[in-house]
Amino acid sequence: MANTGGAIVAPQPRAVEEGIAVLRGGGNAVDAAVATAFMQAVVDPQMCGVGGMGTMLIWPAGAPGPRELHFYGRAGSKVTPAMWVDRVRGRTRWWRRFALEGYLNDIGYSSIMTPATVAGLYHAHREYGRLRWLEVLAPAVAAAEEGFRVTSGVAGFWSREPRESGEVDTRARLHASPEAARIYFKPDDSMYKEGEVVKNPDHARSLRVIAEEGPEAFYHGAIARAMAEDLERNGAFITAQDLATYRVRTAAPLQSTYRGYSLYSNVPPGGGITVLQILSILEGYDVAALDPLSSEHALLLARAMQAAFCDRDRWVGDPEFVDVPAADLLSKDHATAWRVHLDAGRPVEFPAWGAGDGSGTTHVTVVDAEGTIVSLTHTLGSSSGVITPGLGFMYNNSMYQANPFPQSPNSIAPGKARTSGMCPTIVARDGKPVAALGAPGGNAIITGVLQALVNVLDHGMTATEAVSAPRIHCEGEAVDLEGRFFRSTVRALEAQGLQAHWSPVALDGAFARVQLIAIDPATGRLDLGPDPRGEGGCGRA
Repeated sequence: MANTGGAIVAPQPRAVEEGIAVLRGGGNAVDAAVATAFMQAVVDPQMCGVGGMGTMLIWPAGAPGPRELHFYGRAGSKVTPAMWVDRVRGRTRWWRRFALEGYLNDIGYSSIMTPATVAGLYHAHREYGRLRWLEVLAPAVAAAEEGFRVTSGVAGFWSREPRESGEVDTRARLHASPEAARIYFKPDDSMYKEGEVVKNPDHARSLRVIAEEGPEAFYHGAIARAMAEDLERNGAFITAQDLATYRVRTAAPLQSTYRGYSLYSNVPPGGGITVLQILSILEGYDVAALDPLSSEHALLLARAMQAAFCDRDRWVGDPEFVDVPAADLLSKDHATAWRVHLDAGRPVEFPAWGAGDGSGTTHVTVVDAEGTIVSLTHTLGSSSGVITPGLGFMYNNSMYQANPFPQSPNSIAPGKARTSGMCPTIVARDGKPVAALGAPGGNAIITGVLQALVNVLDHGMTATEAVSAPRIHCEGEAVDLEGRFFRSTVRALEAQGLQAHWSPVALDGAFARVQLIAIDPATGRLDLGPDPRGEGGCGRA
């Protein structure tokens, strides 16, 4: 059927439902994305929220291309570059996080960067929205007042065991502050179970103030004062001045080409540059001739991922603090040089300071009836476990994504954003959008989005097929594979010198949860692809 009213995909069906209602009520894609994002903060409160940050692409109907809006958290003015050098105790393999003594960068007040989501979503709505701000936030306020039902996805996150030594388990994370423990645990200190309802009236009150007063209350008013006092009292690096001076950044997104398609993704410190670079390397190979489940296909993707992640570790950081040679990294000559290197069988040598990431993120992709497109990724990192008494929302923990050693592109500095795997992406052909996508999933966002694009553009898969196919992830010496790959593929990769880690999980959310809408430019038909690794939220207006 042809598109007549637009569509939304996101991991949370409850949030999609409210976004669809906004589209049906006369809102455009930006209104719907903002409404969905605030609802995601209510029903999936450790993945995202007003204490977090994000990045988005908006392609207004009829415009020649998309615009980018990014609202990353920034290190507080009290940080110093070498403050944690003596606290480093190791590094995790999967997320490549720096593990610090006492988890100082991962949980608690010292892990928090400036909350940015309210500023970012308000900016997007002010510039591109159609409905009133209060009207767009009303569903989230109402849902917060009612309480949210614990879904299988939320319950799974709460009960998840650490993948390896150096990770914090969720129970400890949610005990990082007395207020978080009070809200998310029962009086007997047991966790809420799937199907039970969690009440958080403080969150509802904060959302109502934001709906009625906008970001002024959050960055300058009553909420700002409560945040600043609590953060100061508990040794956080964020100050009242950091909140008051926070600003959203806008940019022309990065652009590249792949087999006749134009691709747009976010600028550094986001992950878009790495997605586009991997595709440029792959463009020199006949990917379509390979079986997507074969060891040859997996090896080719893994080597291209290694090359691009090596460059990311070596060069990519906040461009307001470091010179990121984006044009050089995305050049076709650079891709050719990497292919020569890989084809010669030479190893990829990674710098010691590579950029880590985490799992607590979400995404929403929206296309409206007029053709406006939004791809929005927002996050709490993995969440700090900190809630200011009376406010109800959790803060991000994005300091764990900064490098505790000075002199790397991703090192710590006051006001500096950290690298991120978030990479909202839009694809066009002959000036017309044909796909929009993004994902939660840490650095696996990059490889998940990459593989969904390869599945559509090289293998001709539908949106559902593209996001459902088995995935690999490789950002260092090791390659991880989902459980649906054959054992022979795992052994073939090991024979090529790769450390292969074979997940026992068939649809493993650690490999990202891609949210894709493919668009037929001739008919306007929308093909929806919610990743089955999430809870499969999708709907048409």
